[in-house]
Amino acid sequence: FYGDEQTFTTGVFNGDLDIWVWADEFDYEGLPSSENWNFEIGNGEWGWGNGERQYYTRENANVSNGILSITAKKEDYRGSQYTSTRLNTLNKFDLTHGRVEVRAKLPAAKGTWPAIWMLGSDYLTNTWPRCGEIDIMEQKGQYKNTVLGTTHWYANGNASYSRNKNLPTSTTEFHVYAMEWTTTQIKMFVDDQHYYTITLNDTMPFDSDFFIILNVAVGGTLGGTNIEAGLESSMEVDYVRVYQ
Repeated sequence: FYGDEQTFTTGVFNGDLDIWVWADEFDYEGLPSSENWNFEIGNGEWGWGNGERQYYTRENANVSNGILSITAKKEDYRGSQYTSTRLNTLNKFDLTHGRVEVRAKLPAAKGTWPAIWMLGSDYLTNTWPRCGEIDIMEQKGQYKNTVLGTTHWYANGNASYSRNKNLPTSTTEFHVYAMEWTTTQIKMFVDDQHYYTITLNDTMPFDSDFFIILNVAVGGTLGGTNIEAGLESSMEVDYVRVYQ
């Protein structure tokens, strides 16, 4: 979404009239829009830091009939046994404070680790976890009835705060995963049901630009070692919307 700002009453973000400042409605066909998204390509040194097993490509993402699909597959590719896609908005859209909404249906296959998250835009010079991380939604590979909201920051190492949300239909139905970020708090919601709050302070890195990431990992820290045979499973995304 680019062009004139549009206004909508969400009834959620402070109950006020909000400005829709950025969105991708996926109302086109083919690859994700290059105006909105960067592809991260490769297997990542040390498995993207989490022991993940996929090689990220462009070919595992497709937009059709209003839906972005990110598909994790079992296939041998450049030394990896699995492929998938990781997209980000770095230098195309970054934000400090606001509400992010993503309507998505998660992959059902065991061993998949889907994530809708944000990373501090200065991560190359202010390395993780100092740059900060906001996980709007993650799902462990063996627990497909639950989703997680988490924040990470630096406090004598990796500090984090996480909450679980029971969601038995996460892989069979679309749900809206949302995050509200102000100067004092980060809150997370599933279908407008509030389940997570963290209070911020000036020692934490949540007062500067972050960018949005969508990906499906395979295995690793949250994906686990029990990966479904013949894996081919998708995270389907209906829209990504940002309000401020």
